[in-house]
Amino acid sequence: MVDGRWVERRPRRPDVERQLRTETRPPPWLAPQLPLAVPVPVPVPHIVSDDPLTVRHFMVPGEPLEELDASQGRTLGLFLWALHRAAAGEAVRRGVPPAREVLQERAWLADDFRTRHLPLLPPDRHDPAAALLEAVSALPADALVHGDPGPEHLLAQDGALTGVIDFGDAHIGDHAIDLAWALNGSSPAFAAAYGAQAALRERSRIWHCLGPWYEVAHGLDTGDQDTVRSGLNGVLDRLPGIGGP
Repeated sequence: MVDGRWVERRPRRPDVERQLRTETRPPPWLAPQLPLAVPVPVPVPHIVSDDPLTVRHFMVPGEPLEELDASQGRTLGLFLWALHRAAAGEAVRRGVPPAREVLQERAWLADDFRTRHLPLLPPDRHDPAAALLEAVSALPADALVHGDPGPEHLLAQDGALTGVIDFGDAHIGDHAIDLAWALNGSSPAFAAAYGAQAALRERSRIWHCLGPWYEVAHGLDTGDQDTVRSGLNGVLDRLPGIGGP
């Protein structure tokens, strides 16, 4: 924090620098298009120093959400509805990863998950797990998405949704990825505001089921066996959701 109103960020590793620079490009164009009843709904970061790289933006008021109430759900639904209708081509020109790169990364992740995760699952769960990865590979990539609008990236104050933060994972992808948390066990008001139809709900369930796989990968990458176990429990808990009610 700087002067009680600025958030200042610096990359801790060289490989994060490119992502941080990319974060500074879309928000100035994107923020005015997105409806939230607060002065600064989306942080608009700008570079204040190149050496070392330092990015600064106004502090967005509020604390991370744990769940959505009806009012917050409606606001988030309208917010994401507007985000997903922003011009994808313009977003790519401003540094957002294009569909081609996203689909390549998605295929690489599916192969990695097959190689490292499937052997850790009970044999009788291999087939539904493999089916999930096949389903993910077939999903579209045709809209600008936030990439991870979960509780830690949604801020609220006095009961109102005040901001959506951290657009570092924004890309051209399947807009159902942004609905995974809100549509699966969260707020009915969100679904009504967004206008989620049956096919979109099914795709959101696929992304919801995939969520714990990333936790397993993080645990494997860091050697944290507790995280691996927690992620595997999540994988098994969510697998029956594919094609379910």
